[in-house]
Amino acid sequence: MKKIFAQTVSLFTILTCLLVVQSAHSNPHAEITEMHKPLVVMLHGLGRSRISLWLLASRLEDAGFQVERIGYRSLDLSPEEAIESVGQKINACCASHPGPVHFVGYSLGGLLVRAHLQQNVVERLGRVVLIGTPNKGSGLVDEFEDNFVMSLLGPTAAALGTASDGLPARLARPDYPVGVIAGVTESEWNDRWLPGPDDGLISVESTKLRGMSDFVEIESGHSMMRYNREVARQTIAFLKTGRFSQ
Repeated sequence: MKKIFAQTVSLFTILTCLLVVQSAHSNPHAEITEMHKPLVVMLHGLGRSRISLWLLASRLEDAGFQVERIGYRSLDLSPEEAIESVGQKINACCASHPGPVHFVGYSLGGLLVRAHLQQNVVERLGRVVLIGTPNKGSGLVDEFEDNFVMSLLGPTAAALGTASDGLPARLARPDYPVGVIAGVTESEWNDRWLPGPDDGLISVESTKLRGMSDFVEIESGHSMMRYNREVARQTIAFLKTGRFSQ
């Protein structure tokens, strides 16, 4: 009896394995279809990780995109090292993608997207969305450049000011479709350093980019833009059409 039971279990195990294998190969076009979806490469901001973009990535996937979130060390690398690290990961994951390749950069991630595209040719390059990115540099970095807090944030954060040798100033005007999303929130405490509307950390004026294809302001603080539903909706609209939704 025990022998018959053991043989039955073994047979069941074999059949289960065969069904799993068959299922994996039953739709050979599924993987091909996935690979031909438009790919969106996403880069997070300062002091964050790829996990911080999970909700925005999920919303993009629901809209029909394949998403690749790129992580990088932002607090202990120089701008050049961060750009190189990001570039290696982008080339490794996306160089052979057969469909369009779009980019979404949040905050510092937007500058790294621009730097990567300035130094590399991306085949089948699609569109780029920059979310809360200090394209003209950060006035807060200028104000606190000698503060010990800046030393804790690392060399890349220190390079985000408005000076001519800062990272934002060293980036060229884009020659690809780029949409800029700026956040706006009430933040009177920083009016001394960020005159005019801002998202609490980045002024609206700083996000604007010479050569941008479209621009939109959304009511949101800087850190919450990653979770904001309207930010996601506008990002999807630009990636699909090259314009923000009215």
